[in-house]
Amino acid sequence: MRRLAIPLALMLATTGLGAPAQAADKVKRTAQCQGDWIPGTPTAEDVMNGEISLVGQPAYKLGKKINWGASPYRNRSWEFVFHSLRWVGTLMVGYENTGEARYLERAKEITKDWVASNKRGASRTKPYVWKDHPTSLRTQALVCLSMHVKDGWLTGSLKEHAKLLSDARLYKKGHNHGIDQDIALMAIGCRLERRDWASLAIKRLTGTVKLDVDSQGALMEQAPRYAVYVYGRLQVAMTNMRDCDRKVPGEIAKRTEALKSFVAHSTEPSGYMVPIGDGSAETEPKMETGTPKEKVKVYRAGYVFGRTDWTKEAAYYSLRFGPGMKFHGHEDHMGVTYYADGRDILVDAGFHSYEKSAYRYWTLSPEAHNVPMVEGARFRPRTATKLTKATYGSGRQTFRVADKAYGVGRTRSVFVNHGEDVMAVRDSAGGGKKVRNLWRFDPSLTVVSNGGGKVVLGDGKYRVTLVQLAGCKPVGGQKVERGGKRGWVSPTYLSKKPASVVVSPAAKELVTVVVPGTDAPKVSCSGGKVKVNGVSVVF
Repeated sequence: MRRLAIPLALMLATTGLGAPAQAADKVKRTAQCQGDWIPGTPTAEDVMNGEISLVGQPAYKLGKKINWGASPYRNRSWEFVFHSLRWVGTLMVGYENTGEARYLERAKEITKDWVASNKRGASRTKPYVWKDHPTSLRTQALVCLSMHVKDGWLTGSLKEHAKLLSDARLYKKGHNHGIDQDIALMAIGCRLERRDWASLAIKRLTGTVKLDVDSQGALMEQAPRYAVYVYGRLQVAMTNMRDCDRKVPGEIAKRTEALKSFVAHSTEPSGYMVPIGDGSAETEPKMETGTPKEKVKVYRAGYVFGRTDWTKEAAYYSLRFGPGMKFHGHEDHMGVTYYADGRDILVDAGFHSYEKSAYRYWTLSPEAHNVPMVEGARFRPRTATKLTKATYGSGRQTFRVADKAYGVGRTRSVFVNHGEDVMAVRDSAGGGKKVRNLWRFDPSLTVVSNGGGKVVLGDGKYRVTLVQLAGCKPVGGQKVERGGKRGWVSPTYLSKKPASVVVSPAAKELVTVVVPGTDAPKVSCSGGKVKVNGVSVVF
């Protein structure tokens, strides 16, 4: 999970340092070195001892002479973080906080060796070393070191980084990588007093923010958890502008502020963000968002978020629509999640990793989400989905979404009732096609019974019931997979757990009712009108 602020006390703790205060007083603490940019691990002593742990992987022994081609876990994220040199930054923080020269000397030694061993374009340099993101993040460590080391090799490396960062052909506009590129270029521009680099960074950043964060404050990268990262990085960018005696563009400030409400709405009552797109279920936004006035929010970017109230006991749901898949999105259009009775009920498969594996690509597919699929039709990736109806009050809400992701019309209507918690969904397809759907339940819920169009799942004494109707008649034949081809979730990075997935039969129209907290809901249907525990379902 990403934290937006690391207090000085915590920074001291994570560097594992405790030198006398008078020693630290001899070294100036700098804004370029202090702050939220260093991972919580490894500590300064870990690095001094030649051992680092990155992205949750086991500790790796560096040794005195570092092998810069190392990839002990064949993990892309590990490789990128390794070459970001942020772990070297913990030595610099240790030096500033204690005044112990050994930290500075080792940081200088490691960085100088990296510069000599990883020249851009050299045959022995791994191609990913100079990709946009490692290059951007590495700049912070280099600028930090430059506050205490004035050597020509370091200045030369900073200029080489700036040259690459300012290359328009390599700029990731409208993406969090672009934001990091601009922060890095601005840092070098200010450090080396190159106003042209700083001005370019601010100009590009303004355009990128307008593309990445819409006027409602929704992040356009299709994974809400990245809104926390982008918010934190924009805070850094604005602080750097002020420190560089530059005015913060109003559009950047306004959209950064608007992100707070988006983060609030996309956070479940549990305090964890709903795991949509490349976002794990463990993401807990450590930032002040305030409490929005609305309990239901529709974002044009493709999200509906709703809750009964802003307490921890609230019920909560999400619905996806909007532009076709891009950046950190999944093929999850028309997908829903549902949280009630203080627990997750319906969940997405989640985010496993960025590794190029069959399982990673499966987590992106429709089958990893609670969506309708058209029988006998081929799925068309990156298809946009429209929200065609949105009616909501404090007690109940109805939404309708439609697209042609299977070449024919596909429609889903979603009804949510609060108080008497109920979620009901109606799915249909055009062209005489039949539709079936998937319902992925939280891993804690296992099948208690399955028959007659009614599936009951439970966890201890807790029960939740799924009922399916076709033309007002119960439709049986549901299959439940746990493990196997579809029955998986990834609640945390690189994890994979079995979960119960209900696969419906195919029908021209399917009505699915999910009732939390009971194994005996009263569901009736007459003339196409459905009632659940006395609540009339309105599509």
